[in-house]
Amino acid sequence: MKNLIVFIMLLGLFENLRAHDLNGSILSEDQTPLSGVGVYNKTTGAYTYSNVSGYFELDDISPGDHIYFYSLGFHNYQLTITQGHLDSTVEIIMKEAAVSLDQVILVSKVNALSQFVNVDVKTNPVKSSQEILRKVPGLIIGQHAGGGKAEQIFLRGFDIDHGTDIAISVDGIPVNMVSHAHGQGYADMHFIIPETIDNIDFGKGAFYAQKGNFNTAGYIDLHTKDKLENNLVSIELGQFNTLRNLAMLKVLERTHHNAYIASELLLSDGPFTSPQNFNRINVMGRYAYNNRSDQELRISISHFQSKWDASGQIPQRAIDQGLIGRFGAIDDTEGGNTSRSNFLVNHRKQLNEHASITSKAYVSAYDFELFSNFTFFLEDPENGDQIRQKENRTLFGVETKYLHSIHVGDHDSQLKYEAGVGFRYDDINKVQLSKTKNRKELLDRIAYGNIDEFNGYGFFDLTYKKNHWTFNPGLRIDYFKFDYENLLTGDYDLKSENKLFLGPKFNLLFSASQMLQLYLKSGIGFHSNDTRVVTANNGEKILPAAYSVDLGTIVKPIDQLVLNATLWSLFLEQEFVYVGDAGIVEPSGKTRRLGADLGLRYQLNDWLYFNGDINYTFARSTEEPQDMDYIPLAPDLTSSLGLSFRDLNNFSGSLNTRYIKNRPANEDNSIVAEGYTVVDFNVNYALKNWSVGLIVENLLDTKWNETQFATESRLFNEPSSVEEIHFTPGSPFYLRGKISVKF
Repeated sequence: MKNLIVFIMLLGLFENLRAHDLNGSILSEDQTPLSGVGVYNKTTGAYTYSNVSGYFELDDISPGDHIYFYSLGFHNYQLTITQGHLDSTVEIIMKEAAVSLDQVILVSKVNALSQFVNVDVKTNPVKSSQEILRKVPGLIIGQHAGGGKAEQIFLRGFDIDHGTDIAISVDGIPVNMVSHAHGQGYADMHFIIPETIDNIDFGKGAFYAQKGNFNTAGYIDLHTKDKLENNLVSIELGQFNTLRNLAMLKVLERTHHNAYIASELLLSDGPFTSPQNFNRINVMGRYAYNNRSDQELRISISHFQSKWDASGQIPQRAIDQGLIGRFGAIDDTEGGNTSRSNFLVNHRKQLNEHASITSKAYVSAYDFELFSNFTFFLEDPENGDQIRQKENRTLFGVETKYLHSIHVGDHDSQLKYEAGVGFRYDDINKVQLSKTKNRKELLDRIAYGNIDEFNGYGFFDLTYKKNHWTFNPGLRIDYFKFDYENLLTGDYDLKSENKLFLGPKFNLLFSASQMLQLYLKSGIGFHSNDTRVVTANNGEKILPAAYSVDLGTIVKPIDQLVLNATLWSLFLEQEFVYVGDAGIVEPSGKTRRLGADLGLRYQLNDWLYFNGDINYTFARSTEEPQDMDYIPLAPDLTSSLGLSFRDLNNFSGSLNTRYIKNRPANEDNSIVAEGYTVVDFNVNYALKNWSVGLIVENLLDTKWNETQFATESRLFNEPSSVEEIHFTPGSPFYLRGKISVKF
């Protein structure tokens, strides 16, 4: 680290020797400064972005250089450097345009692919908060508890369950819950109103020094809008007694200040024989300040609450015997309720043309209660096997990071570094796993206690660009302290453990031109264990590591076409495996995964856009004998396709399909989870400020299983238990109508 600091200081000495530069401001047509606009030198490959005031500075320019200014939703602007531009100040006016693939320039960023996926987001807006996850190539989700529970996630050959191996955040506030009552890393995204989502940033693998816990298979950062272009009110009505109301209203609109509120109400019974009585309400407020000089501030506040009943995961034999229908239930007293209130402050200060400091602070109040019955009458033939998982949590966090760009002193070179520190503290009270009956009667407490979990961290990330090469070393350090107070014992019973984790990263990119990028990424990430497991095992295997490598390319042969291909591997020191009869996730052995990702995005013309991805994984346990080394529910082949259209005689819409192949449900592949192909469709017609539309899920009325587990269970009339597939049926043909107005 000392040598690295000396290296940076020496590089800084060259700052006065630099070649010519170009600086100026980037404005919209109404003279509003635009931040985050890309400025790319096609000749040298150097790039930068405009800051909070719309100011940019691009070093090392020469006559004849071609400079591109680009941002989604604006026409690209090209400037050819002449002698008069050297060391001069320019003003660039960006004109608005419909989102298009040619508005994204391929630059040498570690997560460059997410820029192109945002075209998917803008051309085909999501219709639910969890649907945004499907925008990540290769990611599959499934719901299996009446719509109120966090989705089950699959990515890169992982059954991530509800978030054990993917780090998710919204505007900088973490979604994943450590030491959660239902499962480690539990990531419930239902507090997000989908229409407020502005863009998505994601990366696969453990290559990012800024990302810590749960960043093994990858990370996802969602960003919501700072301001509204229009007020919006809409209503949806559909099958299964579905009603959704949405309102997004401006409350402040001035030169430097913007504020809005958004609210959502969703009611539905679902297709199940026993109505799920689902209801959810979301309220969000956002205040954004930008002085168009050197500061921006965002304050966000939100509240979400939800209640539901669930039919649970049903055994195939119950349907085969005619005991229940496909949408029936063995125990329809499952269900739950949850709520989350968030307060978040984001602040950015531009110190000078080359340096900025960004800070955030957040607090969340969270409640969760879930009733499940996975095994029916296996353990308790008289009362049944219903369990209750419950917790009450307060979550605090702070982070500050410093970003500095340094001129190296020779043409075609760039260097910048980012350093940050922060912490997260979870105060979890009365977290419990209990046996219950009919949601009312407490039969026995299996686990009951208080958890305090602290995670302090620091990171350093260096990016050095020389000609066509980009070198990106990074280092992250995480410190954890786990405290668990067992409330089941008569005496004061507190156990504590702590652990330090170092995660080095190194990424190498070669950008031959704006049409081709090759990359080799490497890094070590981790996911933490539940505090109750950590303290019970005396601190062993607290932070199992993930060793990740990617070799790939992104190709943009023409402005309207982008191709990507990746070969990757990931070795995990410890897997998490779902245990159906206990309703928990427990640690298991080491695993390895090898895979390939292929993707294509094509802007066929101004109104038609296509995207497609195919992802293959070979996943095995390394500590089990051959033919007993399958990883349950790990998908090996998935794909997704989308075709969207807009401004076609006032019509717009999309057709989307997703596919997952049959996969092993247990370690010897004797039980198979069936794959499926599902097609969704939506169409809208706009007239002035009004819009009407239809949303169809499962257009072809495919019979499919959304989530599946190999579970040992016993029905009330069975003399012995049976292990087989238990599943939640996927939605049948599901039609909703929508009408909205902007003003």
